[in-house]
Amino acid sequence: HEDSPSPLSSRGERMSLSRPRPFLSKKQPLSYLDVDADSSIKIRAAAAGEIEAEVDGDDRWSRLLPELLTEILKRVEESGDRWPSRKSVVACACVCKRWRETALEIVRPPLESGRITFPFSLKQVGPREFPMQCFITRNKKNSTFYLYLCLTRTFVDKGKFLLAARRTRHGGHVEYIISLDADDLSQKSNAYVGKLRADFLGTKFTIYDSLSPYNGAKSSSGRASRRFACKQISPHCSSGNFEVGRVSYKFNLLKSRGPRRMNCHLQCPPNHANTIEDFKSKPRHDAVGSSAVLKNKTPRWHEHLQCWCLNFHGRVTVASVKNFQLVATVDPSQPGSLGDEETVLLQFGKVGDDLFTMDYRQPLSAFQAFAICLTSFGTKFACE
Repeated sequence: HEDSPSPLSSRGERMSLSRPRPFLSKKQPLSYLDVDADSSIKIRAAAAGEIEAEVDGDDRWSRLLPELLTEILKRVEESGDRWPSRKSVVACACVCKRWRETALEIVRPPLESGRITFPFSLKQVGPREFPMQCFITRNKKNSTFYLYLCLTRTFVDKGKFLLAARRTRHGGHVEYIISLDADDLSQKSNAYVGKLRADFLGTKFTIYDSLSPYNGAKSSSGRASRRFACKQISPHCSSGNFEVGRVSYKFNLLKSRGPRRMNCHLQCPPNHANTIEDFKSKPRHDAVGSSAVLKNKTPRWHEHLQCWCLNFHGRVTVASVKNFQLVATVDPSQPGSLGDEETVLLQFGKVGDDLFTMDYRQPLSAFQAFAICLTSFGTKFACE
């Protein structure tokens, strides 16, 4: 039956939870990028937007004919359709400023290509026609979560590391610090990209972006006013903690059996932000931008299995209260409103003890989708 869970292979259940490599971290082993030490330094600097055109005596690379350079980068782009081969595209973008500008003109954003190439791609909207398939691993010992891009259709591949988050408690509140570097989960880190903050009951969450999402956005008070570099996502821009979304779980006052119910109010990334230049300025764009209201898709009761069921199309194999699918709340007064109540924009579910899948699409970014999925972890006594 399409709604019944299929058994997960023992290999999938025993998937290694070894510490992932950072997206483009200073601690990243050179062997991972297959480049020499000098090129590795350029890659890290380019990710932070800190390098300019080469000014040494031999700048032949920056003097290539525009037509030839474009042809070279197009062929590299076409040959590296997925990770780890896409590291060649990143390496080309780090040769010099001219190569980087040409590469950013050729490499299309996830909305159009369905690919995540650069760190700033994590804050661009996902594809429109199909979901971006990812998975999350959990380390219970240190309350850390790791987001990976799926490289195959199975649950046994190691994936491409994208983001990490760590759960910490501050007084009566819980926070998840989200970072590009699994070894440096601090708000003071250059790899800090945002955070998720929960209320005392763990039923209301606020998503904060390290970057200003639109003109006039105000950073939250307190520690958020401190300087957070986050140069790998967007260099030379204001940084802090800017609210970009809220997630709330509805109370189950009667304690009747049933799935969790949730609503999400999100500030969506601009669809036209195709290059890193769109993420450099202060702020990202002039208008407040579009917003979306998502709700969980209502499951149906399966009489034979005696449980609530949703069709995850094989991407979820273990029944759990954490599993959910989000769809758009359609406004009849808005003919061009997002999607419909059948198109799943984000789904999250369990496939192993500490292994979960996460599939998202437009209007969500990988960062937003990851933050929403983090809200599902933890016991919610008022909702169950």
